[in-house]
Order: sequence, then C-alpha cells, then structure tokens
Amino acid sequence: MAGARRIGRVAGTVDAVVVGAGHSGLAMSRALTAAGVEHVVLERGEVANAWRHERWDSLRLLTPNWQSRLPGYRYSGADPDGYMTSAEVADFIAGYAKHVGAPVRTGTTVTRLRADDGGYVVETDRGTWRCRAAVLASGAHGVPVVPDVAARLPTGIRTLTANEYRNPAQLDWGRVLVVGASATGLQLADEIRRSGRPVTIAVGEHIRMPRLYRGRDIQWWLEAVGILDERYDEVDDIVRARRVPSPQLVGSPERRTLDLNALLEQGVDVVGRLVGVNDGRLQFSGSLASHCAMADLKLNRLLDRIDAWCAERRIGDVVAEPERFPATRVEAAPRSAIELRKEPVATIVWAAGLRPDYSWLHAPVLDHKGRLRHDGGVAANRLYALGLNFMRRRRSSYIHGAEDDVRELSEHLVASLRRRHVFGRCGIATLAS
Repeated sequence: MAGARRIGRVAGTVDAVVVGAGHSGLAMSRALTAAGVEHVVLERGEVANAWRHERWDSLRLLTPNWQSRLPGYRYSGADPDGYMTSAEVADFIAGYAKHVGAPVRTGTTVTRLRADDGGYVVETDRGTWRCRAAVLASGAHGVPVVPDVAARLPTGIRTLTANEYRNPAQLDWGRVLVVGASATGLQLADEIRRSGRPVTIAVGEHIRMPRLYRGRDIQWWLEAVGILDERYDEVDDIVRARRVPSPQLVGSPERRTLDLNALLEQGVDVVGRLVGVNDGRLQFSGSLASHCAMADLKLNRLLDRIDAWCAERRIGDVVAEPERFPATRVEAAPRSAIELRKEPVATIVWAAGLRPDYSWLHAPVLDHKGRLRHDGGVAANRLYALGLNFMRRRRSSYIHGAEDDVRELSEHLVASLRRRHVFGRCGIATLAS
C-alpha cells in the first residue's frame, strides 16, 4: 500500500508486549502468564537495569524491607526493619524474575511503539514485535529534569545529574550546589557535606516527613492509616497529586530523620529555588520561607491524622506518645544570590527529579509536554502504563504498589482481548464472526 510504513525484521507475534523488566513489568508478566496470555518482556539492559547502573553508591530504599513485596514474592531476610541498598534491590528484582519465569529479552531497546491494524507494532534494535496489547512498564523515572537555567551557566562549572552521581570522590574540590530538596537532593547534600566540601542546597516545594513517629516507621503509619491506598479517583486534583515531590526521607541503619534542619546543623547553606543566572550571579527565589512553612504545615496535618486514627482505635497504650517537630529554621532574609567571582561553585548537581521518557512512543496519548495521558494506567485501547506516580493509588510507584495495580490492569487487559479474540501459544487469532 502506498505510504505504508515498512515493518523491519519480525521478531515475533504475541498477545502482549511489556516494555521494561523492573518490578512492575515482571509483576505484569506473572499476571499475564497466569491468564494464559502469550507475551514478551523487553528490557534495554538487564533485569533491574536502573538499580544496577543509575544509582549512587550509598543509596538505600526509602521503604523498609518488610514493605518490599510483589505478587507471590516478598522480602524474607533477617532485617525486616532495615532498608535495601541499590544492589540488594537489583538482586531482589532479579530473584523475582526467576521466581515467575518471566520471558524477558534483555539487551533489547525499544525504538518505536505505534498503533497498527487494531494492535501495536513495537520496533526494537533486535527486530520488530506485533501485539494486540502493550504495557509501558519503564516506570516514572527516566530522564533527569534539568532546568532551562542550566544553558546560561558560566563555563568552568561542572554539572552532573543525580543519576550520574556516584560518590563525592568524583567531584572537583570546592563548593557544590545541589538543586532540589526532595529525598535525592537532601541525601546528596548530606553525603557531599560529610566529605568536607562546602554545600549549598536550592530548595523549592518539598514534603517534610520524619523517619520514625510514635515508635514506628512513617511508612508503617502511611500504610496502616490507609493513606497509601487512596485512589486516583478519590482526590480533588489528581494532576496536582501526581506532581507532589518525593518525601524528605533517608533509609539508614540508624533510622535517622533527614530534613533541612539536619542539613543546617551540618553547615549546609540553604537557599531558595535556582531561578536565574545573570552577570556571574546565581539567583535564587525569595520563596524559601513560604515553601518551608507549607512543608511544616503539611507535616503537622499528617501527624494530626495519625494521632486521630490512634485515638479512634484506642491504641495509644501500644505506641509512643504524640510529638511535634521543630519548625524549619529559615533566616529572616535568606540570601538571594551567589556572586561566583567571590564564591566560586565547582559543581552543580541536578536533583530536581526524573520524568518518564516517551520519545519512542508514537501514539496520540501524550500532552504538549510529553507527559502520558491516562486514566488510572489505561492510556488507550489495550495500551497500559505501570509504576507512575499516584497512577491508581498513592503507592503506585513503590515496589509494593505493583500488586493491586497489576491485578486490576491485567484483568482489564485480558477482558479486552477476550472481547474480540482468543489467545494462546500461537499468538492471537480473530474469532470468526
């Protein structure tokens, strides 16, 4: 047919293609296998690739080990209250892949996914797959967010993103500016300051959260109270809820709380958001005080909710007494600029978050900023997503968030296939009308 796109070497025809062999993609693979749906899982690197190659050396999960669970599989080690290292997370996910016998094709990069003839064509660097359903399980974290101001930085300042950072030894000696004050930014500022380097952290909107409250891990409370189970169709502004930054937490053997006050005690310089570069000056927003006040307010609301839950169930005698934490300390007139001629900055670390990369997705499901439009993970007819922030529940992006999301979306996928087709070992055949 004139104008038709030529299909490259055909690697296979299956009922479904899952893109990404992280925890979400593997959980979906298990569900599809149980339903008799022939499928393949395509992974650009190896299983749990990002955990093996795109994390800094000292990183630990923000969730305790007891919370690390997937459908039919859970943490079974000797330290349930500890926090996995990135290598341990990678091994946990790789163990799950073997446990479920997922049909993973590693070293296979998806270069294009497009709709075609009622299904999808998935082009890779190792051939092309045809399928009736596709699952985007590459997760919420793909491309580092680097603000436009980066293009105006003076030459001589080294920059790197959080997924390029490994440890302080790779940094030049001198002041380091960490841009971003969510979990990643705080942890990097803390580690780099402990290496002896002077550190400034640029702070925007953030979520303050203690590691422990009333003797329990804060994640225990979020799960027990039901906060992590809140659904996307139960909140007033789901778009806003999906853009809330990750909480200021660190997983450490000491189970310590890491917040801006802790950084201030170490001598970290705290400033507002980086908003401009002009004539050798780094310029910062004057909104630091308001951002910190809002974070303090939301923290206290959370603690009030936990206390009310305890009171309703009369469990005050089995947990510690309520407490409140000191307000974030902010100078009366925070500095608004760094004069680089007087205070040279050797390195800037961008820790402003990550966003999914859908440059390979050629379907009318992206908004003008390249973000996926979806309804609880359903993006289009038999096109699904997994692992995104607050996708179906607040816990959707956590490891333990995959269980319910995968169950619901796999049921939707299978029902959609069954409405028009039968499926099995030979792929999909259209039913006779």
